[in-house]
Amino acid sequence: MSGTPALARAGADLDAATRDDPAALALAWEQARVLVVSAGLVAVLDDSRPRLLLVPASQAPEGERVYLGRDAEGPLFAVSATLPDLPGVRVAGLRDVGALLDDRDAGLLAHAVGVTNWHSAHPHCARCGAPTFPVRGGAVRRCTADGSEHFPRTDPAVIMLVHDGAERCVLGRQASWPVGRFSTLAGFVEPGESAERAVVREVAEETGVQVEDVRYVASQPWPFPSSLMLGFTARCAPDAEPRPADGELAEARWFSRAELRAAGTWSSAGSGLQTPSNVSIAAHLIRSWLDQD
Repeated sequence: MSGTPALARAGADLDAATRDDPAALALAWEQARVLVVSAGLVAVLDDSRPRLLLVPASQAPEGERVYLGRDAEGPLFAVSATLPDLPGVRVAGLRDVGALLDDRDAGLLAHAVGVTNWHSAHPHCARCGAPTFPVRGGAVRRCTADGSEHFPRTDPAVIMLVHDGAERCVLGRQASWPVGRFSTLAGFVEPGESAERAVVREVAEETGVQVEDVRYVASQPWPFPSSLMLGFTARCAPDAEPRPADGELAEARWFSRAELRAAGTWSSAGSGLQTPSNVSIAAHLIRSWLDQD
């Protein structure tokens, strides 16, 4: 397989023990480096490769704090606030730089964007509607009225590269995408459904193709807003005829290894076939399949 999916990398310890100790959490803040997040965007420094701008806690703006854990240099927090306007710094999001960051920064950014997105979308109790506030270092929100605790949601989704056991795979194009842009098939896991069964169902619903030999490959978070992408391969009959079946896809068809090796990515200029950019687990699945004999 071709390494680790871009957003599945990490270099910081989540350090749950500190989250559960108010005194330790307060001390961690005094020593912290802070990532400022605004609607999923952060400040990035561009040297030899992009890296996150982390500011000392004493210079961090006011905002809801999230404890991200610690690395070899000490504690790390995220704060939801307006981004600093500094020379030599640009604003970017996960899609822009997630595949370019080192392991620690990629993991920090995925964690920070996912949890701050959840905080902004869940200011009230799902039981009674009263306001909630963050506790345990931002890992939980507690209701001001009934005391109930609410945890970040993660929606499991399957994403799969369907192949014929030889030289071809099936990719699809959503109706909202430009002509020539294709990706692997994907869909959400239904309640009471296993991930493997979801692969079989989603492929059949989207393309009319029946698959077997479902094999897990890798996973990565996709905090847009709150998915965990579970990556698989699945095999179908070589004479299967994929077609848009449920209205979600505008096109679904076979592609050869040679076509995919010659293709550009969504982030590249030009026309013709374009496959997902490296930040997506879809790209990881395609590259891994291309690397196989």
